[in-house]
Amino acid sequence: CYICKRTGATITCGEMDCNRSFHLPCAAEGACVTQYHPPFSAFCSQHSPVQVVEAAPDKEDTCLICFDEIDAAKSFRTLVCPMCKHAWFHRSCIQGQALREGISGFRCPLCRDKDNFRGEMTRLGIRIPFRLPSFDPQAHAELSARHRRCDASQCLCPGGREQAEGEGLWQLLLCSSCAAEGTHRGCSQLEATAVSWECSSC
Repeated sequence: CYICKRTGATITCGEMDCNRSFHLPCAAEGACVTQYHPPFSAFCSQHSPVQVVEAAPDKEDTCLICFDEIDAAKSFRTLVCPMCKHAWFHRSCIQGQALREGISGFRCPLCRDKDNFRGEMTRLGIRIPFRLPSFDPQAHAELSARHRRCDASQCLCPGGREQAEGEGLWQLLLCSSCAAEGTHRGCSQLEATAVSWECSSC
């Protein structure tokens, strides 16, 4: 194994003319990529596929899953959604999410893109198990629930933060970037013609 220098390495780099071999448990430590789909290729750190999407994290960006710091640029440890280019995460964090959600539920945690995101992650060596959807309809209800309250510092709606009308002052708008916060038009003094709003965090 070119990483730990011990014998018994059975995985060989798929790049032609590369004779590097490694153990599967050593792959992550050595920044090697093992693809878990046909033809089940594996690559050493020198020949591993990398992301070509043009994106770089801002200084304040953190992993969208664990909220810890990320590398200052794309790397083996730090990946980004190829579609929205704003969702950054650690490789280990997105791998954990893939194992929990399986092929039917795995998608970008931010923009919710499924097909392109899944294709890019499998290319980069994220293992997504084939798993049928849960038979319990409430198993992930809280993850798909739509935000339904006004988060303005001072809610002016007579009906309270939970009230939402179809139009007018008390129409509830969700943040166009994260959809995790909302406001009544009247509480944020939004024009009647405004169709989108962004929370202070975004």
